[in-house]
Amino acid sequence: MKISVLMITYNHEKFVARAIDSILMQKVDFDYEVVIGEDCSTDNTREIVLGYKEEFPNKIRLLLNQKNLGGRKNLIQTYEACKGEYIAMLEGDDYWTSPYKLQKQVDFLDSHPECSICFHSVMRLYEDKSHESYVFSPPGKREVYTLEDLLDKNLMATLSTMFRRGLFGEFPSWFYLTSMGDWPLNILNAQHGKIGYINKVMGVWRIHSNGFWSSKGLIERLQREIEAYGFVNAHFNFRYNKLIRSKISRHYLWMAEDFRQSGDRINAFRYLFKGISKSPYNLSMSYLRLALMILELSSPRHYKILKGLKNKYLR
Repeated sequence: MKISVLMITYNHEKFVARAIDSILMQKVDFDYEVVIGEDCSTDNTREIVLGYKEEFPNKIRLLLNQKNLGGRKNLIQTYEACKGEYIAMLEGDDYWTSPYKLQKQVDFLDSHPECSICFHSVMRLYEDKSHESYVFSPPGKREVYTLEDLLDKNLMATLSTMFRRGLFGEFPSWFYLTSMGDWPLNILNAQHGKIGYINKVMGVWRIHSNGFWSSKGLIERLQREIEAYGFVNAHFNFRYNKLIRSKISRHYLWMAEDFRQSGDRINAFRYLFKGISKSPYNLSMSYLRLALMILELSSPRHYKILKGLKNKYLR
């Protein structure tokens, strides 16, 4: 089996048919399977995937959980059921747009044995129209990226990834504790090879209110990412400590800014100094902006006076 398409799905009745159709439309010269972990949905998702299984019994395998496992455990279980040489990921609320997506990625990995992963650009689509859709691409659009690039920034959308199965053996114990799934999985794979990029939009990443990640508030998302950075830092025995500390610092400063904007001066101060202490010589905020933020939080009256003088004399 050349490819296993790994799909986890929960309460995706509005989306899952299109996701599966986008897999079945693939034009390839190899065998592939679709392994779906259906996590005990409370809507009609299970009935929909059962219908596809009945129509395509030799192509689709279902893992029908009897109780809700949650995204991370469902991902692990579905991953372990995959038999393909390569694994491509697609969650039940996203979809692919190119019928040649799998073929292009297989050809890339076959011809680039130094790469453990490859990915492509996607269109990020906001279902509620709150933001304009845009192309989600990695910085620089280079053909090859590294583990260090991935530690610096989550380069790839889940639906765009394809990787070699079985690179890291068993999942480490910390993986069961992290709230994130895709980025840590990519990290585990990226430690065994380079990351290839195909500069072509071949899928749609939906952002909607019921999405696991997009339904979380900014502060909660940042806290979960900080937690994941801590696990990853320990996993590599702090080999990338400077880089990871700077990323954690950036997250704390983002949290401080969010609390500042909401008028919560106590938490703004708290996370501002957490950010400074994590990486004092490699801040994502300029020292001028930092000084102004400290002045605003500690003495709003003096900050307003300074701001007024700036507006008056530096217009």
